[in-house]
Amino acid sequence: MDSFELNKIAAAVLIALLTVKGADLISRALIHPEMLKEPAYKIEGVSVTAQAGGTSTEKKGPLPIEPLLVAASVDKGAEVFKKCTSCHTIDKGGPNRVGPNLYGIVGAERGKKEGYSYSPAMANKGGTWTYEDLNIYLYKPRDFLSGTKMAFVGVKDDKDRGDLIAYLRMQNDSPLPLPTASPSQESK
Repeated sequence: MDSFELNKIAAAVLIALLTVKGADLISRALIHPEMLKEPAYKIEGVSVTAQAGGTSTEKKGPLPIEPLLVAASVDKGAEVFKKCTSCHTIDKGGPNRVGPNLYGIVGAERGKKEGYSYSPAMANKGGTWTYEDLNIYLYKPRDFLSGTKMAFVGVKDDKDRGDLIAYLRMQNDSPLPLPTASPSQESK
């Protein structure tokens, strides 16, 4: 190949690169996208980690349960519970599925539902399901109890989680009284 052929090839490559860069500059001048403040489509269990300004929006944990329950809707909680029905039933005397039947779960002993085989971690946890425990567990099950069989990523939306817990509370022969805010929470 002679130098004239090499010059033609180099010129063609240079012109192609300049054309692409010119089209990029023109398109950026014509189109001004607006970044959304929150995702248009929310995927359960996935949180936004950075906004346009570079600040983190990922939460460090759930809000306290008391204010969530004050504003909770049992009807909306029933809608949220539909996400749970692939693994759980809620009817009194209902069967266990992949997860235990959840009728009467608020105030029930952890890891003691008859006819259900819990993970050793849950079976050994002890205690009862309080409102705050459910709040933390439903936010991120594996953070509450390492070794749980529950593979669900959690309900990150505070309002949805409060509605869900209010719904679970009412699925009981004798629903427990709602918790009251502690003085430190009332001053916030």
